[in-house]
Amino acid sequence: MPGITEHWFWWLVTMTCVVWYSTITLYVTVKGAADIKGMLKRLADQQAP
Repeated sequence: MPGITEHWFWWLVTMTCVVWYSTITLYVTVKGAADIKGMLKRLADQQAP
């Protein structure tokens, strides 16, 4: 079975994609949670007399 040293390029490409995807997922999660929190606050403010 070939090792990492024989396919270093594909290992590097794969790890780059994993890191990029993880970063984007974390960014969207944090920004989305902040957006939902703000939306719920605005809705609560509209309901208050």
